[in-house]
Amino acid sequence: MLGRFLRYVRVDTQGAYRVSQRPSTEKQLDLSRMLVDELREIGLSDAELTENATVFATLPGTVATPAVGFIAHVDTTPDVIGAGVSPIVHEAWEGDAIQLPGDSRQVLDPMQLPALAERVGHDIVTSDGTTLLGADDKAGIAEIMAAAAFLARHPERPRAPIRIAFTVDEEVGRGAEDFDLDAFGVAAAYTLDGSGLGELEVETFSAKSMRVTIRGLSVHPGSAKGKLINAVKLASELVMSLPQGRLSPETTEGREGYVHPHRISGNSEEAIVDFIARDHDDELLERHMALLRGLAHEVVEREPRAHVDIEERSSYSNMHPYIEESPRVVEAALEAIRRVGVEPSLAITRGGTDGAVLSSQGLPTPNLFTGGQEYHSVREWASVQDMAAAAATIVELAAVWAEPDP
Repeated sequence: MLGRFLRYVRVDTQGAYRVSQRPSTEKQLDLSRMLVDELREIGLSDAELTENATVFATLPGTVATPAVGFIAHVDTTPDVIGAGVSPIVHEAWEGDAIQLPGDSRQVLDPMQLPALAERVGHDIVTSDGTTLLGADDKAGIAEIMAAAAFLARHPERPRAPIRIAFTVDEEVGRGAEDFDLDAFGVAAAYTLDGSGLGELEVETFSAKSMRVTIRGLSVHPGSAKGKLINAVKLASELVMSLPQGRLSPETTEGREGYVHPHRISGNSEEAIVDFIARDHDDELLERHMALLRGLAHEVVEREPRAHVDIEERSSYSNMHPYIEESPRVVEAALEAIRRVGVEPSLAITRGGTDGAVLSSQGLPTPNLFTGGQEYHSVREWASVQDMAAAAATIVELAAVWAEPDP
């Protein structure tokens, strides 16, 4: 599994925001094609890259039961550089702070990272500090691939049929777009896109986005008096009008929602601010969007000569109501985690997964842990031992789903 992971993270699969084509970057398919070849090498002869840019493959079962699905995404976040990843394995980590050699400012300090402090003796994988690592979600890919290879070598183990899917553009909210549920053909599925050891995420945020485009008037600054309408300043005022000390990612936790200006671009003629809004409660999410609308309209109240356009999009819904309708998909995962010697826990995620979209479309798809931590950061890291436990959980899930429904 580790060898696969180190190979996959070196492939640049960074996605891109606001690109109409899918995948948003063609380089994502470099890894998709590699995975098709590797799946065929381990005996999954039907592995294919579909016209919808999804990798599908089947590992036949040894027991005549419905198939179970495992899903991960090949893309990495557009927010942090994903090219030129140089993974480092810190074997049998002794507990000291880990200084990343590519950037002396980047230090993994166990005093500040409780999850890391609990993994003394583990093999810890990091980048060199100049890029993200890519455990989100190449850890999930490596775990699925390792489990499939193990099961293919051990036909004596009872297992349900397994369907595998690797998607693109999950990080830009389009991972499950055009996902062919009929072709996938499973009764239940799991995304491998979580984090902490033993966690099964059964609840996600509901998510929306807003793009506010502010149009001003650019005039040469030497003759701008009374004429210039500076869109950059207006955009800055919009961002600074957000609530202070609350309702932001850096001030909330648990089920608390937030609004987040995650991207700003432009010039004095036109400036664009991209916001995301998140909440586990749909009514509160709508209040967050109404707040953003009101603040955007206040821009033209302060400067009537400016023009503001607002574009809103829905990304995904909280998967919890759909997961609740399928208790076996949760019970099977908890049992599989126990069988690998780990105490399972139900968790919520302050993000979203392909599984949130698929669950709302009728395929219950909770999210399993992968062992990765500090996602979307140059300080991202993963425990090899936790990753191995995730791969083993997949193996055990194949066995649990081969057993009669209790």
